[in-house]
Amino acid sequence: MATWPQEMSMEAFRKKWILEGEVFWQSVFEIHKDKMQIKNRKIAVVNLEKIFTATFKLANNKGFQAMSLRDLSKETGISMGGLYSYIGSKEDLASVIEEVQRRYIDQVIGDLAEESLPVIGCLQAMIYGGVYMMEILSPWYYFCFMELKGLPKEQQQFALDVELRFESVLIDSFMTGVEEGQFQCKNPELLASQITAQMQQWHLKYWKFRLQGVHTQEYAQFIFDNLMLCLGAPVERD
Repeated sequence: MATWPQEMSMEAFRKKWILEGEVFWQSVFEIHKDKMQIKNRKIAVVNLEKIFTATFKLANNKGFQAMSLRDLSKETGISMGGLYSYIGSKEDLASVIEEVQRRYIDQVIGDLAEESLPVIGCLQAMIYGGVYMMEILSPWYYFCFMELKGLPKEQQQFALDVELRFESVLIDSFMTGVEEGQFQCKNPELLASQITAQMQQWHLKYWKFRLQGVHTQEYAQFIFDNLMLCLGAPVERD
């Protein structure tokens, strides 16, 4: 049976990359553990899920800058003293959110380099994988996009660098295809920015796509088909 990225379905992606549930929250613990006073993994994993889930809810309702740790304490049912065992400040909280998103993007995209995919297959996996991540980790993506301006300058730059690195990989793939005679591309930088913006619409305007009855893989295929047309290399669907 084919697995991701040879198989481009959401099901295959979820089997390869576990981005939800207990396994995911354990990975969040591993990323954040050196900044916490709590070292008991079992207790920490449960409370980290509460803290970040509540943060996304409060940020959506009133904005992260307006949210206080007291609001977070009330929402999670964790005392103020308990919260400080997990996070030293709101800035620490935002830093972990940005880092979790950044690490998984780098892992999922970086893993494709180990697959020895042809350039068209690599581009398809980048687009499909990116859209799938945006759906599964929607609250994390939405937070980083909407609250970026309120983060410290260093964290803002980290978040911007993630997008720039993704576009750089796209551009390299475009140029590889040009060198191989498969693509035509006069403005790879602009095309990469366009593709990134189209992908971001999946978590920014998800409500609209639901109203239209558009499914995740259908949207990823739409972006990919348009990219191939822009590169002068239309690909027939399987």
